[in-house]
Amino acid sequence: MTSPAPARVRISAPFVLLLASLTAIGPLTIDLYLAAFPEIVTELGTTDARVQLTMTATLAGLAVGQLLLGSLSDAYGRRRPLLIALGVYVATSVAIIGVGSIEMLTVLRALQGLSGGAGMVLAMAVVRDSYSGIGMSRVISRLMLVVGVAPILAPSIGAQILLVGSWRTMFGVLAAFGVLLFVLAALFLKETLPREARRTGGTRTAVASYRSLLTDWSYIGVVLMGAFYMGAMFAYVASSTFVFQQGFELSASEFGYIFGAGALAVTIGSQVNGALVSRFTPERIVTTAIAAGWVLSLALFVVASTVAANGSGLVPLVALLIPTLGTVGFVMPSVPAIVLEHNGHRAGSAAALNGAMGFVMGALISPVSSLLGGGPTAMAGVMFAVITISGVLLLAVQRRWASASAAAVAVPVVADLDEQVEPAQP
Repeated sequence: MTSPAPARVRISAPFVLLLASLTAIGPLTIDLYLAAFPEIVTELGTTDARVQLTMTATLAGLAVGQLLLGSLSDAYGRRRPLLIALGVYVATSVAIIGVGSIEMLTVLRALQGLSGGAGMVLAMAVVRDSYSGIGMSRVISRLMLVVGVAPILAPSIGAQILLVGSWRTMFGVLAAFGVLLFVLAALFLKETLPREARRTGGTRTAVASYRSLLTDWSYIGVVLMGAFYMGAMFAYVASSTFVFQQGFELSASEFGYIFGAGALAVTIGSQVNGALVSRFTPERIVTTAIAAGWVLSLALFVVASTVAANGSGLVPLVALLIPTLGTVGFVMPSVPAIVLEHNGHRAGSAAALNGAMGFVMGALISPVSSLLGGGPTAMAGVMFAVITISGVLLLAVQRRWASASAAAVAVPVVADLDEQVEPAQP
C-alpha cells in the first residue's frame, strides 16, 4: 500500500477553517466546564475529587478515541468514521444535559472524549492526505494554533456561559457545536483517502501498524519529545489559577489578562512558525524552539525559587512565563509535521498515536505541581523538568536525523561512481 499523492497544491482558507473547527472540539470538550466544577459538586452532591475524575475520564477517552479512530480511518477512509463519531458526540452531549449522578457523568464524559477525539486525529490525517512539504507544515501550524489556544480560552468561554445558564448549558453548547460540525463535514468534506491507498488486513494489521510505530525510534522519539514539551503547557494551565489568584492574590480579571497573554504568546508562536516553514525545516525550527524554551524555563525556575509569592516577584515571573509559553507555539506544529511527512502510508495511525500521547502526558503531568505543594516554584520546576526531558529526547532523535541525511547523500554518490566505472568495463 502506498500513500496517495497529495492532491491540494493551494491552501484553501475555508478548508483549513473546517479542519481547525474539527480540531477545536477536543480542547473545548476538555476545558469548557472547568469554571462549573463548584456548581457540579453542589448540584450532584459529590466531591471535588470526583468531579475532577470526570476530567481524567475525558482525557482517557480522547486518547483511546484517537488511537481507535485514527486506525479505523486508515482502513475505511476519513469521512465515514468522522461522521459516525460526530453523531455519537452530539448524542452523548445531549445525554449529559439530563444526567443525575456523578457516576453517569463520568461514564458519559469518557464517551464524549472518545467520540470527540475523531475531530482532532482525522483533521490531521486529512491534512497529510491533502498536502505535503511546506504546505502541510503551514496548515498544521494553523491547526496547532487551535490546539494551543483553545485549552487556555475555553475556561473563560465557559465562565461566560455560566452568566446566562448552568453547567448543563455548557453541554448544550457542545452539542450544538457538534451538530454544526456534522453538517459542515457532511456537506463540504470530501473523502481524501482513496480505496486503493487504504490499509487492509483488519485488526491484526492495525495492531501491527501501532507496534511498528512504537518500535520506530525516529517516530516515537519525536512524539515523546513533543508530548513532554506540551506537558509544560498542561502544567501551566493546571497550576496558574492557584499561583496567581491564591499566591499573588490577583483578581479574576487580572488573572484573565495574564491567561490571555499566554494564549496570545502561543498564537504568535504558531503563526510565526507558519511563516518560517518556507525557509527552514521543521527539524531546525523545533531544535531552536526547544533550546530557547530550556533557557527561558531555567530562568523562570530560578526566579520562582528566589522570589516569594507576595506580589513583588509577579513582573519577572510573568515576563519569563509568557515567552516560555510562546515556544510551545513553535513546537506543537513542528512535531506532527515531522512525523506525518515520513508516515504518509499510515497517517491516521501516526496522527492518532501522536495526539493520544499528548493527552496521556497531559493527564500525567497536570497534577504533579499540586503534589509538589503548588505555588510558582512547583509550577516552574515542572515546566523546566519536562522541557529538559524534551531537550534530551531532541538530542537523541537528532542522531537519527543526521544518519538519515547522510544516507540520503550517500546513495546518489554511489550511483555516480557506478556510472563512471561502467563504461570502462570490457
